[in-house]
Amino acid sequence: MKGLICYYSGSGNTKLAMNYLSKKISNVEFELYDIVKNAVPDFSKYDVVGFATFVDYLAPPQLMYDFFEKVEIQVNKPAFVFNTYGDGPGSTLKDIAKLAISKGFNVLSGFSLHTPKNYPPLREKKPHDHAPTSKELYEFNEYIDILDSQLLDIKLGNRVTTKKIASGGIVGFVMNFSRKQSKKDFGKQKVNKELCIECGICEKVCPYDAIEMSPKPEFDHDKCYGCWRCYNHCPEKAIHNKKFSGEYQYKEPIKQLLEKIG
Repeated sequence: MKGLICYYSGSGNTKLAMNYLSKKISNVEFELYDIVKNAVPDFSKYDVVGFATFVDYLAPPQLMYDFFEKVEIQVNKPAFVFNTYGDGPGSTLKDIAKLAISKGFNVLSGFSLHTPKNYPPLREKKPHDHAPTSKELYEFNEYIDILDSQLLDIKLGNRVTTKKIASGGIVGFVMNFSRKQSKKDFGKQKVNKELCIECGICEKVCPYDAIEMSPKPEFDHDKCYGCWRCYNHCPEKAIHNKKFSGEYQYKEPIKQLLEKIG
């Protein structure tokens, strides 16, 4: 069988986890599909679909909502949902499942994986670079086995038992902030023109098309959702806001994470 994993990965943690999962799954050959700035794929070519993202303010990032708005209605196509998180999963997994179900996907199961934080204000306080712990990695591998078993049942034409999607507990409901709060926390980013080398990386990685090179980056703050991707990926640490000037960047999976799921 053929499968497709549609993912949004701000700094590579989610993509790394999905690469790890796809290698361990034996009953489906998965392709990975980055939803940033790409059209919605043709799901009819695949037997099963995965939807994966990171947690943004204890909920799915805005880009995931935008993506699902463009997805056509499916007829019980098997799917699974997944997220990485630094502080807590919140309602993310359940919210992604609801989005998928609203488009006609049959959500089999889901999993939240603890990974190092990539949000600079949180990395300053407690980066969680140890994540996932041995127990958390064991649970991830256990979930992969469960998913693979579900996929085998589909392959054999057997009845598939779906697994209940966890809500993330009361924290997910109490602290499920809006995107406006995230934008407020990030503030209006600026560029240090002396440090900027006009490489265009910030424009390329921005998932919301909020940056245009002219020749230095110019920011459209109406489009920005405060995801910190431009800040994290600037090689010269030229992008800054009121509180941070290049400190606590997380542009790609760290060595400790690569050693566990690389």
